[in-house]
Amino acid sequence: MTDRSAQTGVLLAIAAYTMWGIAPMYFKLLLDVPAPDILLHRIVWSMLILLVLVLALGQLPKVRQAIGNPKVMKVLLISGLLLGGNWLLFIWAINNDHLLDASLGYYINPLLNVALGRIFLGERLRKLQKYAVALALSGVVILVVSFGQVPWIALALAGSFGIYGLLRKQVAVDSLPGLMLETLLMMPFAIAYWIWLASPASNMFANSWDMNSILICAGIVTTAPLLCFTAAARRIMYSTLGFFQYIGPSIMFVLAVFLYNEPLHQERLMTFALVWAGLALFSFDSYRHFRNNRKAMKQKLVSQE
Repeated sequence: MTDRSAQTGVLLAIAAYTMWGIAPMYFKLLLDVPAPDILLHRIVWSMLILLVLVLALGQLPKVRQAIGNPKVMKVLLISGLLLGGNWLLFIWAINNDHLLDASLGYYINPLLNVALGRIFLGERLRKLQKYAVALALSGVVILVVSFGQVPWIALALAGSFGIYGLLRKQVAVDSLPGLMLETLLMMPFAIAYWIWLASPASNMFANSWDMNSILICAGIVTTAPLLCFTAAARRIMYSTLGFFQYIGPSIMFVLAVFLYNEPLHQERLMTFALVWAGLALFSFDSYRHFRNNRKAMKQKLVSQE
């Protein structure tokens, strides 16, 4: 992996998480539309955008190559279903005033990525990384003890997206063809729902032009950050990718508390504080590790001259 590729991955990761952070502002425009209806529009319009991009960028041979590999298609089917479930829960959480729960889920996600990287990819956890994961876990435990229930929205969002990213990192498909195939595999479910189960809000012949425009924009809101994310995941270490994920939930947290006025109870604030402490520790460790590696590389280059 070259320095140039790693730098590109960093920029793509920052772009992805920033777009995810402001995405709730878009979904709040669709409060009168049921979450499954919004999901079907995400799938349909994303599919059309991705198809155009694949054709325009000459990526169709890569799509054909992936389709010809049953193992790849099985992985993409699983990752596509995980992605669809994550989308649906995220939409429901935002439009039912659970944006803080969604924010907590994506705060937990970077530390979950570290654990997944250790378990499935053999990436070693450094000492401070272990402490960071323990702090986040203690925050979740406090919330469970205080409220007497598991923060299932946060954990489901973190778990589904963490496993999705892990699968995409291991499958040999580029970001654009892979995302198009994932969306294609979700299309039959979306079309069936649109025909037989969708609410009147999804009748685009009866909607206003403004509403239809907002629904169609679901494709852009969906594909832009995902393309950046999957491209970043293939360029940088999975544990490093988690370093940037605080951007999205931080934006969500600010929106939830200061724009949408969701209540922030003391126990929940304590949970956030412990997760933030874990992220701060993780960030410090990542920076220190990066600095030491860079210093060692410079010394090696000097010794070779």
